Order: sequence, then structure tokens, then C-alpha cells
Amino acid sequence: MSLDEIPTFKVIEQTGARITLQGPQDQMIYLFALEQDIIRVLVLPEGKLRFPRTWAIAPGVEDVPLDGRDRFDLEHFTTPAFVIQETPEQLQITTERVRLSIRLNGFFCCWEIKQGDQWTLAAADRATQSYNFGWWDDRVYHYLKREPDEMYFGLGERAGDTNRAGKSYRLTNLDAMGYSARSTDPLYKHIPFYLTWKRQKKIGFGLFYDTVADCTFDFGRELDNYHGHYRYFVADHGDLDYYFIAGTTLAQVVRRYTWLTGRPAFTPKWGLGYSGSTMAYTDAPNAQEQMNEFLDRCQEHDILCDSFHLSSGYTSIDGKRYVFNWDRDKFPDPAGFVRHFLEHGVRLCPNIKPCLLRDHPRFDEANSKGLFVHEPNGKAAMVQFWDDVGAYLDFTNPATVDWWKASIKDALLQYGIAATWNDNNEFEILSPTPQIHGFGRSRRAVEAKVLQTLLMIRASHEAQREFAAAKRPFLVSRSGAVGMHRYVQTWSGDNYTSWESLRYNIKMGIGLALSGVSNLGHDVGGFSGPAPNQELFLRWIQFGIFLPRFSIHSWNDDGSANEPWMYPEITPYVSDLIKLRYRLIPYLYDLLWQSHRDYAPVIRPTFLDFPDDDRCYTENDDMLLGANLLVAAVVEPGQLARAVYLPEGCGWYDFWTGDYYQGARDIVLPAPWDRPPLLAKEGCVIPLNVAEQHFARRTDQRGFCIFPQRTDGIFKYECFEDDGESEAYRQGNYFTWRLEIEASSSRVLVNINRETETGPEVAPLTLLFPRQEARPIEVVGGAVITDRDGRMNRELLVALS
Repeated sequence: MSLDEIPTFKVIEQTGARITLQGPQDQMIYLFALEQDIIRVLVLPEGKLRFPRTWAIAPGVEDVPLDGRDRFDLEHFTTPAFVIQETPEQLQITTERVRLSIRLNGFFCCWEIKQGDQWTLAAADRATQSYNFGWWDDRVYHYLKREPDEMYFGLGERAGDTNRAGKSYRLTNLDAMGYSARSTDPLYKHIPFYLTWKRQKKIGFGLFYDTVADCTFDFGRELDNYHGHYRYFVADHGDLDYYFIAGTTLAQVVRRYTWLTGRPAFTPKWGLGYSGSTMAYTDAPNAQEQMNEFLDRCQEHDILCDSFHLSSGYTSIDGKRYVFNWDRDKFPDPAGFVRHFLEHGVRLCPNIKPCLLRDHPRFDEANSKGLFVHEPNGKAAMVQFWDDVGAYLDFTNPATVDWWKASIKDALLQYGIAATWNDNNEFEILSPTPQIHGFGRSRRAVEAKVLQTLLMIRASHEAQREFAAAKRPFLVSRSGAVGMHRYVQTWSGDNYTSWESLRYNIKMGIGLALSGVSNLGHDVGGFSGPAPNQELFLRWIQFGIFLPRFSIHSWNDDGSANEPWMYPEITPYVSDLIKLRYRLIPYLYDLLWQSHRDYAPVIRPTFLDFPDDDRCYTENDDMLLGANLLVAAVVEPGQLARAVYLPEGCGWYDFWTGDYYQGARDIVLPAPWDRPPLLAKEGCVIPLNVAEQHFARRTDQRGFCIFPQRTDGIFKYECFEDDGESEAYRQGNYFTWRLEIEASSSRVLVNINRETETGPEVAPLTLLFPRQEARPIEVVGGAVITDRDGRMNRELLVALS
């Protein structure tokens, strides 16, 4: 079709929530009114689907079938009633929240969102060739008009600023070791979802493109005078299948997108503890000795630790890595090694990779079973992988999935290992010729590389669940795609050791959280390059303790390892910071529960919770942890103070001193080496573990740090509790703390209630207040045993009724 042949579409069918349009050369377009706030557009220039199934769409559920979900399956959507109006020139679809107007000649969309009683224009396709109806090539295109006040957020972990305006990004997963967190692109993850915020109209929405193909997003970096200002999405393969998600706030859009793509995994509480890791130990000839020495040093320096990421050196043969192989020279007794760590309360998370080198002891076995991505002649397709060439396993083949699960169980889980570290799973297939099984529908491997990543981590998750059905699986994956949050915790890959990485990793984490992936972290101290100096190392720890994943990991150029005790002068600070992390685990765990139950991001930029404060949209290095803590990381050397802007709409307490500040102002906080700048929102509760913690003696005693309103006010808080690792919560075996705090000028009233009696015995409850809190404090639901001034807080011990 040439550009002077503009197709005019007509409605040929409406079946429930689906409206079908047809063009003059059998082009097909399907429109779906899925929810009051979600409308979907599926454009098929050839009249048929290239990818009939999706692995991304899982509305409100925890998984999809192994072979995907039919793209025409509308199960779990409410498919509400909507109004359709049609003229020869235009089609209009209206729900309670969204109005989509379509010019039928050429197919041009215009999106409006209802604000109060008014419809407000949110987005429009550009006026010239917004879709590719065979005009250019066989790729997938979508062009939209770009407005000067628009801001763009999301796309997962991308380098650079949080606002993507003026930039372009390539989504193809690569092993980008030593990347610049400010500028490197592409990186490890493929999440084709982004938010648009129109600052003048104060309106926002999300666009999700359901594709597993390599793709590009441009937000104004490209200019072309013939088309006006535009932004675009282009995918190398597949179909144009996108979802428009409206919301009164961007926070609502993020939750709705997360709901659309599946319920986040509720990982066990121990996954929030410190996880040791380094390449250096397992690469050493005396690997098991060095690993055991790590435990001794943790005890010596009183470093709390719950897990250790076992790097791939444990699989080596002559210096190369072979997944599912134990190097018996380094680890002569895997079962005893695992048991020794478990006896110290530390779980192992071993590295596994989806590629078998050509001399792998099991290569011929896998090849004979047809488990690899293969050439058209049936031979395994060879790729560069670490120190040699090898072949990727093909997870679109059910036989491969079964082989993978059995291998995990036999090589790892049977020894008492309870986790997997899914690594080097970017599936860097560059040649256009290799083929995949495709669940019986063979296709080129380059068309679905990230699908392999997703199915790999799904298979690992399934193996762990099958092996220990009563326990919640814990997995980590470096690479990922839409839907990864249903299975794994993740991190931002092999960052370079620098102050710049510390600063921009904050923004990368926020980008991931805005894209539905909240259970995340970074390699604290930096993975690649020089060892961090003690100031950078300490500041990185001060930030890292506030993320769901807290792991110190490294592969330093000089062969050294980033360890908590690497600088004796600051080791006491590091020990205390990790203890602060453990003190906050009840808060972090409750945030994971909120993410699982309500799709709420664990970390977020300040503008997500304060959308009416224009200052919050200015690029900054701040981060909210949940709704109640404002983390102000120190990201420059030589600083002993940190300037921070306090969002408008509430007051803020210095977490350490109890000093109070009104919002909508800039302040400067002390930033000593022994504590990170941290603020708590006025009118909040932070659950804590107030028990004294040591590596060799771990207990849990609940306390709540309460930051009441300074004047009249009332607020409520709920906190989830269970055994921390089992699936029993699904049967209701958990309990909820419920606190209601009413403040006035003359008193503070605290009402405490435990929803059920199924929880553990509770020692006297500790209530902490800012030490300046002088009002009388009354407690309903318990008797005050003591009320005293502590070192940092006013402390009440309460015997529950």
C-alpha cells in the first residue's frame, strides 16, 4: 500500500466489549472496553495476529498458562457497559472515565479523560501516518502528538533522569556490565509501559504495548518537520496491541497497570534481610573455606545476614561455568556446605544460567532431546556466552521446562537450598535464523527473546513451588520482562562503582517501581570497576538499606570483595546500619504485602504521593519508602549535610531527632556517617522490630514508632503479620495490627487492636514517639507499664489487653 492509499475503516461487528473494524484490504482493528479506565486497541495491518498469545496480561491473578493467554480472552476483566456512537466519519466509545474518538479515514485516535464533570483531552495520534498499514516495512509503529508540557516516566530501569522527555530508548535486553547509570542504553529489562503527565492540565495516563519484540521509544529526541512534534513506539516484530490506562492520579495508573499485568509475588520475609555476595569467593580455589569464613566474620563483626548469593564459580570446570554442575574440588560436600550455612541462619541463593556451553557435561543430553534454540537444520544455535560459545535452552518447549525444573530440584533443592538466582538470562540472540519450538508453533528466536527470560524464571518459580509446596518461593532475576514481578525479586544489574551510579541507580529503581516492579535493589558498593572508597561504600549502604533487596555484591577489578568489614574504621557504622535495616523489616514486609494485595509500589518518587506539588516533579535524588518515609540519600562526596525539599500537604519529622518541619519548604539535614538523612510524614506509624539483634541471636519484638499530628487530627494504620514464609496466609492464617491515633492540643489517644488471635504471643508492646512529644498519651487496648524518655524517643511499654 502506498501513502496515497489511505484506508477508511468501518465497524463490522460488536460483540460484548469488543468492536471490530475492517479496512478496504482486510486490515483489522479491534477495540476493547475492558474497564471504566482501560481501553485496548489492537491493530492488524495484515488482518491476522502474528502472536496469538500473551504472557503479560494477567488481570488481578498470579499467573498465566505456560503457553500464554489467548489475546481475545477477556476473563477477569469487568467489561462494563459503554456508549458507542458512529457516523460515517467517526466512531466514539465512552466509558465512565475514558472517551475514545476515532477518525475512520486513516484511523486516528483521540483520548479524553473525565475530570469531574468535564472531558479533558489527554492524548491524540499525530495527524500524519500514526500507524503502519504496510507503508514502510513489516515493523509495528505508533506515533502520537507530543505536547511541550508533557513529562514521561517508566519503561522500567532506564539510565538517566526519571523524566524521559527528550530521550529515546532501545528495549533489547543485554548483559551491560559496568554500565553508566546516567547514559548507557539498552540495559537488562524489557518493560514497554510508560506514564504521561500533562503538567498544565494535571492529568495523567499510561500506555502499555503488549509485545515481546525488541522495540524503541522516542520522547522527542527525533524531530521531523513534516510531521510536527511527536513521540513514538516501534517494535521490530509482532503486533500493535496497546492499552490506554486512565487515572485521577499517576499513582492510580501505576496500580491499575500492575493489576493488569498480574499480582506481585509475596516473597518470604527473610528475602528482606541482608544478602551477602561476591564473585571473589566462589572463583577462588578454596571457595568453601572463604564462604565459611564469611560466616565467621559476620559473627565477629555482628553483621546480621539472612542469605548469600552463591556466584557461578561453584559450577566451574577449568575456570568455565556449567550450570547445575558442582565443582567438587571447591565444594566436596554440597549438602554439608548448605547445612552449615542454614545452621547459622543463612540461606543460599545459587546462580543458574540458561545457556549450556558446547562442552557442558549435559550438552549432548539436552541436544538429543531438542531442548535448545536451534538452526533451521535442527542443530543447536550457538551464541557467545561467557568464556566460550554455547546454546540457549528453549523455554517455549515444554520438554525444556520439565528438564529445567528437574535439574533445579536434583542439583540444588535436594540439598536444602530454597532459592535460585536466575542470571545472564538476557538471551542475546542476534542471528535472524535460529528457531524456537513456540509451543508447537515454530518461529524465529529473535522475535521473542524476552519471552524466554520470562518463561525461564517462571519455570524456576514452579520448580521451587513443586519441591516445597508449603513455602513461598524466593527467586532473583537480573533480566526480565512484563510479568516478572509475579515471580521474582530483581536488581539493576552489574553497575559501575562510582558516585554517579549511586545517584542514578536511585532514579533507575524509581523507574522500575513506576513500571510495576517494586521488589528491587542495586548492587550496593558497585559491582564492576574499582573497589569503592570508604565514604562511597558507607553512603551506598545508607541508601541500600531502604530498598526491598539489600545485597552487597562485587567483582572488583583488583580482585577484592566488597564486604561489610572491608574498612575497619567504618565497620561499626556498617553493622549499625544493617541493624537499622532489620529494625525496619516489619515496615518493609508490610509494604510487600500492600504491593501483593493492593498493587501499591514499595518505593516511589515524591510526585506520586504529592501530585499537586509542582516542585516534586523537578529532578531530585529523593525517594519515598512507602507512603511514610522520605529517604534523602547523600550522593556526593565530602558532604555532611543534605538539602531536601519537603512536599506540600503535610508536616514532616526528622526520624532521628524528632524535629518538626512544615511541608512546602527546603531544609538542610545533618548527614553524619553513622546515620542517613530520613524523614517521617506527620500522621503516620512505622512498625519496627525493637528487639536487640545479633548475628548469633535473633528475636522479633513488635514496636510502633508514631508520628502524631501536631494539632487536632486522627489517622489509622494497619500492619500485616504472619509466619513470614509459608503459604498459610492464603487460608487466613495471619493477623492485622490496627492502630488509630487521635491527637488534640491536650492529649494523644492510641487505640490498639489485633484483628485475630491466630498470631504469635506478643511481649509488651513498645510505642515510640518523638522525644519532644509532651502531651499526655492514653492507650486503649492495653495498659501503660512505663512511660519514659529514651535516648532518641519517648518510649511507652504497653501490656495488651
